[in-house]
Amino acid sequence: MTLTSFGPANLIKRSAETHPLTWRLRNDGEAVWLDEYQAKNGYAAARKAFADMAQDDIVQTVKDSGLKGRGGAGFPTGVKWGLMPKDESINIRYLLCNADEMEPNTWKDRMLMEQLPHLLIEGMLISARALKTYRGYIFLRGEYTTAAKHLNRAVEEAKAAGLLGKNILGSGFDFELFVHTGAGRYICGEETALINSLEGRRANPRSKPPFPAAVGVWGKPTCVNNVETLCNVPAIIADGVDWYKSLAREGSEDMGTKLMGFSGKVKNPGLWELPFGVTGRELFEDYAGGMRDGYKLKCWQPGGAGTGFLLPEHLDAQMYAGGIAKVGTRMGTGLAMAVDDSVNMVSLLRNMEQFFARESCGFCTPCRDGLPWSVKLLMAIENGEGQPGDIETLLGLVGFLGPGKTFCAHAPGAVEPLGSAIKYFRPEFEAGIAPVSAAVPPLARPILVGA
Repeated sequence: MTLTSFGPANLIKRSAETHPLTWRLRNDGEAVWLDEYQAKNGYAAARKAFADMAQDDIVQTVKDSGLKGRGGAGFPTGVKWGLMPKDESINIRYLLCNADEMEPNTWKDRMLMEQLPHLLIEGMLISARALKTYRGYIFLRGEYTTAAKHLNRAVEEAKAAGLLGKNILGSGFDFELFVHTGAGRYICGEETALINSLEGRRANPRSKPPFPAAVGVWGKPTCVNNVETLCNVPAIIADGVDWYKSLAREGSEDMGTKLMGFSGKVKNPGLWELPFGVTGRELFEDYAGGMRDGYKLKCWQPGGAGTGFLLPEHLDAQMYAGGIAKVGTRMGTGLAMAVDDSVNMVSLLRNMEQFFARESCGFCTPCRDGLPWSVKLLMAIENGEGQPGDIETLLGLVGFLGPGKTFCAHAPGAVEPLGSAIKYFRPEFEAGIAPVSAAVPPLARPILVGA
């Protein structure tokens, strides 16, 4: 994979004014360590936040910037920060970085942690100052071994420079930061499951309320933010709200820039920092280069395996939450996948649902039993052994596992691509239904009430 921000590297160069996340990247792909990071204005925002800004002012600045979570949910960051208790007597608070990037087809946080580890540390340091948290954890996907190595080295560099630990920058503020590697479960991307895992418990989501801001790690107030979200904080503090908002394209309701990508059989798969509001067509044609010779775009997902499929005519949608919602799905992580015309959608969905079924925590019945049921039906259809009514049963599962029907958002995300695939490519599913003469008697078939 390559990383070229805002456009092909030979046409447009990254700059601090237009690329707050990626302008410090090295052309050789190596990590930017402390000396180089500081030479590129690194930790200047932290020094400003500590010397010139009250803690509440930092929170208000982030709120005014319109920064939203970059992990997929898109919740306003400043609003989330504002949920942390104001009671000064609560002296134990935690800041967690959600770096459990296990969404299929998503690798944006990995790039930031491997190549710009100090950007994440600076973002967490400023955030900790604003939230009055004395300890932070980076909950890292266990398979990200290079990221773990680089983050641990960067933490030690920051400690040696007095940027972590006791009395940071002579302010009297203390902040310790630890890298914690997970055991490799997709469900840990849900913030309360992450908290349970960090505590050494089974990674099941918790009931909300209470929310982590009130009762989080070890029962204390806790704020959980995504890697890319935290990496936006230094630029907002350094350069201000108006500048940050100006980065987005006209028409976008989301502010700033976003790491976006395209994978699949495209000519130039990669990752780019782009302004919110670019169109899917720009991303697909101008950056990813369109499909490879001999392949045709059949459909695409805008932001990871848990987002619905879109057709080529949807490429003109603007890439921001509201823009993608207008064409029927979610922005998700912003890393798109192209599906070419050689792919059978039933096989693709069977593969996806197998992943989601395996990664379910098993806590609630709809998810625990519904996802494996969808896999069995898809396997039968894939093998040409589907029975009349199977497609309707799948659609019933899409409804029963939808938003608000399960304990967390795992199942709704799992069935969103299934519902969209049947919507747009139903004939491919119908082709796997066996002739009526070969159908299993109705009493031998499972019944889904309301399907």
